[in-house]
Amino acid sequence: MLNNIIDRIKLPFRKDKELYLSLYQILGVLPHDISYYKVALMHKSISHRNSKGKKVNNERLEFLGDAILDAIVGDIVFRHFPGKREGFLTNTRSKIVQRDTLNRLAKTMGINDLVLSSGHSAAHNSYMGGNAFEAVVGALYLDHGYDACMKFMEKQILGELINIDKVAYKEVNFKSKLIEWSQKNRVNIEFQLVSQGKDDNGSPMFEYKVLLEGLDGCQGKGFSKKESQQLASKLTLQKLRRKPQFIDAVFAAKGDRTKMEEEPVENVPDPEPQNDFLIGDAAKETEKHENPFREEVFDDKPIVDTNDTNADIKAETEEEKEEFDEGPDQKEAADDDRESIIAAAEAAAFGDKE
Repeated sequence: MLNNIIDRIKLPFRKDKELYLSLYQILGVLPHDISYYKVALMHKSISHRNSKGKKVNNERLEFLGDAILDAIVGDIVFRHFPGKREGFLTNTRSKIVQRDTLNRLAKTMGINDLVLSSGHSAAHNSYMGGNAFEAVVGALYLDHGYDACMKFMEKQILGELINIDKVAYKEVNFKSKLIEWSQKNRVNIEFQLVSQGKDDNGSPMFEYKVLLEGLDGCQGKGFSKKESQQLASKLTLQKLRRKPQFIDAVFAAKGDRTKMEEEPVENVPDPEPQNDFLIGDAAKETEKHENPFREEVFDDKPIVDTNDTNADIKAETEEEKEEFDEGPDQKEAADDDRESIIAAAEAAAFGDKE
């Protein structure tokens, strides 16, 4: 209390009076050491270095504030919902400290207006405000301690801006969000059952794992399949947001898969019709039709197949042909016979008349 009175007396003489007043409206207390908050409001896109030449931004305070928020909100949720199971408490805390909620809080409370960043980063960084909110909590912890952070969350946040009961019973479907993201980016997703059993009280327990393009995402345990898949999806979404190397690995695996799918797996088919469906004599007959002008040479001598049952008949036929073939002598003998026959016939005819 005494410190707050002293801070108010000193306020008109402060160099950064406007920043002090803005932080007082946000936090409910005046800063002791303004340097913590200046760093908390400095985005990494600003190229600022300290006296030692090291880069200064709010990433370290963001890490600290994230841990403080988890502890404080977990404490508040635990006391507010006595008798509720661990899964319910975890989901409620997650809804309060999730990035979307912190982004809205930062915008509503005016933290976004105090953040120093490049214009390009501010326009394209959708979670810059939420990160700054966590960094401010980290600065408040270093400046005033844990109790001041607890009072800030209970009075400024849950007392005025967030209805903890409505948040607790509002269903947030992390699995649907993850599936929607994977479909938009055409990433293969799978929910794999890791284990199934019972806890010490005999209640069923399930553990599921998310696989993205075959790469391990995060695992979640719950008293039902839905609860475990929800937790695994939520943790995987956080991993995708906070670990760029993981999302890079997922898209690299996707690239390898799509490249393999695009490679030809067989030769290009011949557009000309083929007759490979014909067999035996039919195929041979087709060949004859395909070559109508093919010349065939036949031998003058007949080909006698010793295995052919008609070979003897063919030989006899040839002999008969030879018998009927007339040579020169045979032709003259035939002419003489014809003349003598005619002469005999005339003699007989004239003889009868006489």
